Amino acid sequence: MQKLVSIFFFLAILSNSFGQTKNSPLQISHLTGDFYVYKTFHDYNGTQISANALYLITEKGVVLFDAPWDETQFQPLLDTIKAKHNKEVVMCFATHSHDDRAGGIGFYKQKGIKTYTGKLTDQILKKENKARAEFIVPNDTIFTVGQHQFEVFYPGKGHASDNIVVWFAKEKVLYGACFIKSAEAKDLGYLADSDVKEWEKSIKKVQAKFKSPKFIIPGHEDWVDTASLSHTLKLVQEYNTANASQKLNKK
Repeated sequence: MQKLVSIFFFLAILSNSFGQTKNSPLQISHLTGDFYVYKTFHDYNGTQISANALYLITEKGVVLFDAPWDETQFQPLLDTIKAKHNKEVVMCFATHSHDDRAGGIGFYKQKGIKTYTGKLTDQILKKENKARAEFIVPNDTIFTVGQHQFEVFYPGKGHASDNIVVWFAKEKVLYGACFIKSAEAKDLGYLADSDVKEWEKSIKKVQAKFKSPKFIIPGHEDWVDTASLSHTLKLVQEYNTANASQKLNKK
């Protein structure tokens, strides 16, 4: 009985340490190896919506891929990473200009963390008078940080005109952010800055370039099902077909 109590106590500490309680504003899950998915929340039109992001542990420090959507979690994320991995965050990439991705650029830049966006994202942030990253990433750039290597790739327009994805070839991890919808998504969601017609072509580029991913991380909702990329293509094709039919009916 004492052994059983000890096990439960250990699991409770582990759960609490990674902020994985149901109501926690910052929830962290181990993905594989040195990869962790973290989830934050934001009130959108009266509904709490979650956003997925990624961080990678390297010998040189921690690399963030997108900032928390909830700005109150900018510092707690740094604190949690330091407490759990004894590492500092050294780099932060934003995968497009929306607040659920690039909203923390100014904060992390002030902390001395190297911040990165693509050229198109930088142009949008400049136009909107928002905080811009210190470094601009050319399309299709390979980074080596410590023992890890990853590729930042611009597939073309999709969820946003500036969306990029990140590929970790050795581990076959594809971080898609909002370019990829969850496998459980019923629609394409927010489309104000989308080009759905081009999105189909962009998805096919990603599928052709990055073969057989073992893990795919979409921007929102569940990230366990690797059918998310093909599901996104299906949603995009259905949207385009319906759109084309509506145009024909108006003629």
